[in-house]
Amino acid sequence: MRHVRTDEELIATYRQTGSMEVVGTLFTRYSALVLGVCLKYLKNREEARDAAMHLFEKLPDLLMRHEIVFFKGWLYTTVRNHCLMILRGQKNKAIHDMNDFIVENAAIMHPDDGFPEENLAALEDCITKLNEGQQRCVRLFYLEQKCYAEVAELTGFTLKAVKSHIQNGKRNLKICMEQHARLQQGY
Repeated sequence: MRHVRTDEELIATYRQTGSMEVVGTLFTRYSALVLGVCLKYLKNREEARDAAMHLFEKLPDLLMRHEIVFFKGWLYTTVRNHCLMILRGQKNKAIHDMNDFIVENAAIMHPDDGFPEENLAALEDCITKLNEGQQRCVRLFYLEQKCYAEVAELTGFTLKAVKSHIQNGKRNLKICMEQHARLQQGY
């Protein structure tokens, strides 16, 4: 009977030899775990696959840099942290996009002779004029600060559809807010 090498033996061998075959063995052994954790956090199959592949690309370097006592636990924590960083990046991108929208439209949303309440009312009016998909996605993404994956889960839309609804909704809001500003200024 052939001896099955432990994770610790494989890691020691990799550190001595740099053999990518050893990393491949660890990859095969734990690919289901990694993909499962990625799916749990990212809630999107494509993003989970991308995250899992990215982690396994980094694995050789991580194995050399970290002192690993219990590989499976270390890997789980590493995967979880990687996914949380992705989610944090998505949320930061959403906030950045909304800030860009506000800055781009500062003159429209904050005219010198207007009141902020009027602008908020105009924005709310414009949101209600969006189609249902755009309205739901824009509210969840910008107002409730949900990430793309959370919006997809809550609405049942695909990630691609969510991104499209948000992009088109943002464009339609800008057009509507410009029309409100022109009406306020008497044009």
